[in-house]
Amino acid sequence: MPDSAQAPTRTLNSDEPESMPGAACPLPIFDHKQVVLGHGSGGKLSAELIERIFVPAFSNPLLDKLDDQAVFEIGAARLAFTTDSFVVTPIFFPGGDIGELAVNGTVNDLAMSGARPLYLSSAFILEEGLVMEDLRRIVNSMRCAAQAAGVQLVTGDTKVVNRGKGDQIFINTAGIGVIEGAVNISAANARPGDQIILSGYVGDHGMAILSQREGLEFEGEIRSDTAALHTLVAAMLEASTDIHVLRDPTRGGIATTLNEIAARSRVGVRLQETAIPVREAVSSACELLGLDPLYVANEGKLVAIVGRAGAQEILDRMRRHPLGTDACIIGEVTAEHPGMVIMTTGIGGSRVLDTLFGEQLPRIC
Repeated sequence: MPDSAQAPTRTLNSDEPESMPGAACPLPIFDHKQVVLGHGSGGKLSAELIERIFVPAFSNPLLDKLDDQAVFEIGAARLAFTTDSFVVTPIFFPGGDIGELAVNGTVNDLAMSGARPLYLSSAFILEEGLVMEDLRRIVNSMRCAAQAAGVQLVTGDTKVVNRGKGDQIFINTAGIGVIEGAVNISAANARPGDQIILSGYVGDHGMAILSQREGLEFEGEIRSDTAALHTLVAAMLEASTDIHVLRDPTRGGIATTLNEIAARSRVGVRLQETAIPVREAVSSACELLGLDPLYVANEGKLVAIVGRAGAQEILDRMRRHPLGTDACIIGEVTAEHPGMVIMTTGIGGSRVLDTLFGEQLPRIC
């Protein structure tokens, strides 16, 4: 495990057994007295924060599903509602910026329920000293992304904090969309025998952020894959409504996302390592830095868990869409080892893909 993702350790107290004096316990510490960066990883610490602090305070049938959006009915309309915050650093990166990311990320959370996105809100927290031209550039990027996605930003807010009390700009969004047709998509709906489809290469966004943040140059250009995925989802639903789960594997990557689905659906997941597409530049960069591309964030990819009978038709339709040309089946859902993700490696062995514990790469969305 890379150093950045290692679990905290503790030294044995004087009143504990001395069979191994000075030894450090490798078990992760969950009883944190303060918030740490790992609580924003999208992995185990994030789940702990949500389950121990937020769910008990706000528990209700819609929230308790813990999907990326709430789905509910108002009159005859079936709606999806989501919110997100974006704190990425740097605010400009190869392939995009924080403004485009905010629009696309919110659209994608709605799309993962099968919804057609309609309206967005946005609140801007600006740090004193932010260059006005950078703000204009970000706002224009959001405008272009919203137009491309066919959504409107209809309300918003601005706040300014003292110099040194923020990091240039943070953006909070909310989005609402309408679900048309008889679809029932949730992380709790995976079933044994379902096929797992990935829409394309993984790890591009996280490595693009890292290379820009640290001033690293790798052989071959690495660009963020940020994109709005709702038209791809619409094409998939035209092929078949037998889509049980949709998720965009952002923080924690596809490994953490599939662990969450396995836990929620109480099923096992079996992946094929050789089927998972990773660009050579991303693979080389991850190998150099000790990172695993399966845990690196994506902002323009989706994981779909679909019924076996319709899997090929859905895959064919995805490959005819510009955002799904590299789509592939990477594994299947199984009744074995419920709650676990097992990957068959390239040499025929088996590897357990656990949920990300710490923060492999902070501030990537």
